[in-house]
Amino acid sequence: MSAKLVALTGATGFIGRHLLRALSAQGYRVRVLLRRPIAVPEGASSAVVGDLTRPMNMAAALSDVDAIVHSAGLAHAMSGAPEDDYRTLNTEATRRLAEAAVKARVRRFVFLSSIRAQVGASSAAIQTEAAMPAPTDAYGRSKLAAEAALAETGLDWVALRPVLVYGAGVKGNMAALVRLARSPYPLPLASLRQRRSLVSVESLGAAIATVLAAPGPLGRPLVVADPDALTLPEMVAALRAGLGRGPGLVPVPAPLLGLACRLVGREEAFSRLSTGLQARSDGLSALGWEPAMPSRDGLAALARSET
Repeated sequence: MSAKLVALTGATGFIGRHLLRALSAQGYRVRVLLRRPIAVPEGASSAVVGDLTRPMNMAAALSDVDAIVHSAGLAHAMSGAPEDDYRTLNTEATRRLAEAAVKARVRRFVFLSSIRAQVGASSAAIQTEAAMPAPTDAYGRSKLAAEAALAETGLDWVALRPVLVYGAGVKGNMAALVRLARSPYPLPLASLRQRRSLVSVESLGAAIATVLAAPGPLGRPLVVADPDALTLPEMVAALRAGLGRGPGLVPVPAPLLGLACRLVGREEAFSRLSTGLQARSDGLSALGWEPAMPSRDGLAALARSET
């Protein structure tokens, strides 16, 4: 019996590149759906070029496809983008791809959503699937609306809501934290005690493998988070441990540190990494998912990969 065929969007992005390798390693044939003609990414069995915002005819792209893993979209890092752009690229493109999947009789649709579909940048409560969604920005609202669109199609769908994803090639605030940890200087972060959940890109790949193999129907969102939420000092210590160094952290009162970051234009980055957001993957665990590694080990490996 031939290996199952998975259609993957977003295969050239940070997460998509990892998912392409992971799916191929798990024995799937992967057909990547590309926005523009480029060389077929390594690990893909085939590629189809098309625009998800105008999928005039997706019949060929989805022919014989068993499942779709939809990771393409406008990233949260594009915080200055208009709300219409998020709606077009995250919500409407997902809706149209799902409608094409119905016509092609695709068995399962796996949507890479975000924890921001249910909560803002920080939360005092531990986030699970039981929490009432309350996104606070255009990005989160577009992801939640895409989930609602999937629920209307009649597909067997699942939306994964990962927390902050890290791994080799990561961009944004996590990349900035890696650069900070690699600096030779002591860092004034020891007083920050809020915990934040992370998930490695490898653990996210394992989550996708879990839902692809799970008996259906699923038809719900699932939170994806490693179980060991860390403080910012613990993240830095883990990164520096990966470099064979001690933590090198000194205490400075959090309000004073926040003021300094605001003066140098880094208030938003400081806020995201120093405030708390913990999540628990109850639904995935019930399906048999296990994270690939503890966050401390994953961050140490990330630091080594970036040298």
